[in-house]
Amino acid sequence: MITRRIFAFVPLIAAAGLCHAQIGPSQVGPDPELPAPRQGLLPDMVIAEPAPWDGKKPTVPDGYTITAIATDLKIPRQTLLLPNGDILVAEGRGGYAAKLKPKDVIAGIIKAKGTSSVKGGNRLTLLSDPDGDGTYEQSTFAEGLNAPYGLALVGNDLYVANQDALVRFDYQPGQTKASGPPETVTPLPSEINHHWTKALAASADGQYLYVGIGSNSNITERGMTAEADRARIWRINARTGEYKTYATGLRNPTALAIQPGTGQLWAVVNERDEIGGDLVPDYLTAVQEGAFYGWPYSYWGQNVDDRVRPQDPDKVAAAVKPDYALGAHVAALGVAFSNQAMGGQFTDGVFVGEHGSWNRSEPVGYKVVFVPFQDGRPSGTPIDFVAGFRDSDGTTRGRPVGVTVDPQGALIVADDLSNTIWRVTPTERPTAASARHAAAARVQ
Repeated sequence: MITRRIFAFVPLIAAAGLCHAQIGPSQVGPDPELPAPRQGLLPDMVIAEPAPWDGKKPTVPDGYTITAIATDLKIPRQTLLLPNGDILVAEGRGGYAAKLKPKDVIAGIIKAKGTSSVKGGNRLTLLSDPDGDGTYEQSTFAEGLNAPYGLALVGNDLYVANQDALVRFDYQPGQTKASGPPETVTPLPSEINHHWTKALAASADGQYLYVGIGSNSNITERGMTAEADRARIWRINARTGEYKTYATGLRNPTALAIQPGTGQLWAVVNERDEIGGDLVPDYLTAVQEGAFYGWPYSYWGQNVDDRVRPQDPDKVAAAVKPDYALGAHVAALGVAFSNQAMGGQFTDGVFVGEHGSWNRSEPVGYKVVFVPFQDGRPSGTPIDFVAGFRDSDGTTRGRPVGVTVDPQGALIVADDLSNTIWRVTPTERPTAASARHAAAARVQ
């Protein structure tokens, strides 16, 4: 009887709630406007209505072209560009977390309606274009993985962050299939796995691997014991597998990237829910070693979250404010630095894949944005770069996840709703100087 009541209540919840404005300039950037927390029995929830592309495509700015280079995948999450131009795609779906309360059941139903019904592939798919004509061939590089997500290549070592372990394959240039099963570098926290994705980036010198590990709850509903080694970034010695905590208090660091020229680690982080449609901003930040970023005790610096018990004033006082707000509930799941070959106003900054909200009465995200940089830091408001994944009537054809920049001038976007890989390229070829810059970047 209770279950039937919950299911009957879902459509009402999906349609309920006050309307919220789309993310405005005051809600993004280094100093976002933070409204007062607003709690209720349930957060506002709006169901995505999946639909096929049927010949349509996402929209891109004038001067750029978008093409589907792979379809019919099995939940593509992140991509990795290999030195010869091949693309690896991590496919899978993870998590073991049980529902704690009736609202968790309802939220699960809402979220499931906006995701692909395809079973996760638990594999790496290779996309290759040997003729250079823009038509990519698909083949399976490795299978039998456990919800692979983060990818990194260091020399001849191909690293994959499964939901339970960081593993390593031997990779030779041009290789099209793994020569054997992977070697485990180090286990990763995987009990419960409320946030299961494990983001991955390699340091500029290849000595270290950074892994993002999300929290085991929204705001410690399972108790702090369940949060041991969660909501943080590890730094792992690529050779020995030894690790240390690099930064803490990051609720769900879903994508990591190393800034070219500086070696600085950057992350996009999904913040907490259930205190309003405009709280808390997901963010982009340079990750400082040893820093604490607030979760669960506070957000955006020293803004206390009164739901947490017991409180910890000392931790709040130490909390570091992130660098750049992306807007609440956009669900940033991808980040990649651009380069000169992308052209126009999109040469200096980062692309961010925004998977899109489920817990906001007026949905946000569902696009790839470009955050401009100046002097190595975010500067200005985000610019829509790939949009059109969701229509105003709720029809949703895609949800972007990982983004990867090809030094030759292309953005690779993984779409885990339509199970497609998109490739965005400048319509005009880059100048000779840009081409040389891109080639140098690829060699590095």
